[in-house]
Amino acid sequence: MDVYNVAFEWTDTNKHWLVEVPIRVTAYLVIALIARYLIHRAIDRATTGRNPKIVAEAQPDAGETSSKKPPLLRNLRERTGSANAAKVAARRQQRAQTIGSVLKSTASIVLLVWVVLTILNVFGVNIAPFIASAGVVGLAIGFGAQNLVRDFVTGVFMLLEDQYGVGDIVDLGEAIGEVESVGLRITTVRDIDGTLWYVRNGEIARVGNMSQDYAVARIEVPVALNADLHEAERVALEAAREAIKDEAIAAKVIGEPEMLGVQTMSVDQATLRLTLKTKPNAQWSVQRRLRREILRAYDENGIDLPYPLLRASAGAE
Repeated sequence: MDVYNVAFEWTDTNKHWLVEVPIRVTAYLVIALIARYLIHRAIDRATTGRNPKIVAEAQPDAGETSSKKPPLLRNLRERTGSANAAKVAARRQQRAQTIGSVLKSTASIVLLVWVVLTILNVFGVNIAPFIASAGVVGLAIGFGAQNLVRDFVTGVFMLLEDQYGVGDIVDLGEAIGEVESVGLRITTVRDIDGTLWYVRNGEIARVGNMSQDYAVARIEVPVALNADLHEAERVALEAAREAIKDEAIAAKVIGEPEMLGVQTMSVDQATLRLTLKTKPNAQWSVQRRLRREILRAYDENGIDLPYPLLRASAGAE
């Protein structure tokens, strides 16, 4: 009878460890894998608007790519103009894919932690100390890596709010130039001298974007105090209007030039200001062209500049 009881107990124990435990562990693993697959698939659909397998196999044309917006971004504001449809589509897709990558990583980590804790519980391990220790360790890591966390959080919000994108000309405080890459932690900016700046997202206190919607070409021209200011304003405005008739300049401008009048005065000169709305990133080339044409018109019409050496030759380019 005693031998029978021992054998019964041994068989029951083995049944638990050799049958029940493996089945439960396998079930939890399968549930986690299926959940991960479904969540990642949903995120892919949200970031592409279509089945990721179809996207990989099919190559949509440019019109289709530019006309469809990922569902993830449908309710988010876009600050980019629609002048370049291909650029807008690429920027939109970059935002969606980066945000989707964060969501995938978060979902995978959460599922991994759940599976590990659940399996430990199946093996009879008391997981309460692990949860408490994980909370303390997480707090310590969060405190020690708070700058890294701030960089990531700031990067996510920058992407959601579409503050800037690749190709934009931005002023980030210490760095001013063209954005070459936008990551969750680092933004790289190439300045006018060719220096590549690596800017941590968490250190960006303000963003001045010169490439959203439109820009303004601001031209300030000095004239002598003894010059006829009304005539100087008229000549400058006419020169600007003639300049924008050129096809190369007309393709960059939005609207007509506006003469604002005398901006500043000093002991030896007055400064006239003229503005013209342009397409993004076109203001600088338009400014250079208009300055040249205005100086040439002043020379032709005898409008005196503050210093004789600043007189432009009629044939100068």
